[in-house]
Amino acid sequence: MFTRRSMLAAGMASGLITQAKAQASNWPDRPVRMIIGYPAGGPTDFPGRLLQEPLQRLWGQPVVIENRPGASQVIASEGVARSAPDGYTIFLAASTHASNAAVHPRLPYDTINDFTPIVNIYASPTVLFTGMGQPYRTAQDLVAAARREPGMAFASSGVGSSGHFALEMFRKKMNLDLTHVPYRGAVPALQDVIGGRVPGTFSTLSGAIALARDGKLRPLAIGGPERVPVLPDVPTLDELGMGIPDTSPWYGFIAPRGLARDIVERITRDVQGLLRDATIRQRLIDQGGVILGEGPDAFTARIARELAENVVVARESNIRVE
Repeated sequence: MFTRRSMLAAGMASGLITQAKAQASNWPDRPVRMIIGYPAGGPTDFPGRLLQEPLQRLWGQPVVIENRPGASQVIASEGVARSAPDGYTIFLAASTHASNAAVHPRLPYDTINDFTPIVNIYASPTVLFTGMGQPYRTAQDLVAAARREPGMAFASSGVGSSGHFALEMFRKKMNLDLTHVPYRGAVPALQDVIGGRVPGTFSTLSGAIALARDGKLRPLAIGGPERVPVLPDVPTLDELGMGIPDTSPWYGFIAPRGLARDIVERITRDVQGLLRDATIRQRLIDQGGVILGEGPDAFTARIARELAENVVVARESNIRVE
């Protein structure tokens, strides 16, 4: 039995749905903010700058990039979670979005329920690197040295980073005694590997490819599932019998929870179309990228899967950010 109150509520709900559909069909009719949780010039910023102008042409509106660095993009994630789900705030997230909940005891948002994954753009493999001044020519050389020298230091860009997770998985897989040395970012970690102060590191290829090309870093193995075009002679850990779960960082668009499905589909369709453009594809590949183009369903499943895997690794290795 319908009461007058329930009929009013139903009418209001119907009106809101109609309004939302109208807003979605007209989207975008004003500038779109692209939030990035890391500083300008970094590997997360790169795809945003690459796609900014093409998206502006497709949407007929400015795409304004806002870099909000801090706390491994927790600050940016919180801001996005609290934004209106109207399509005018999109988050260019890195894969730490899926690992933060595993290493932070408390977050001001729910990684799964407070966001709408849209489209996953590309991934950049985690690579095992050593310095050119080190005697190691292969991953096997480095493993043999680590067995001779228990406690060998390994750098990472920080506690809970993709490189840290790769290190802990590698340590367990190969039964090694390694000492994790966290840095405040990839740049100082890589500089100490180059300088010979730390023998090795797992680092994102996109952040280290220029140093490898300049002959400052020696790549020993790809942590991802397959070889990459920019390092065709470097084997994967799988090929060497040292395989670990894929920790390749990814970069994709996410929105606040509740974004209309047709806006999700519009953004996904537009980004997937741009990823078929030869120039854009080559720019991503040259950066050490593996193009994904995953739609919302596959992207959502990836985030849930990686979060579950990271929780296990973080618990077993006592990875925790206070």
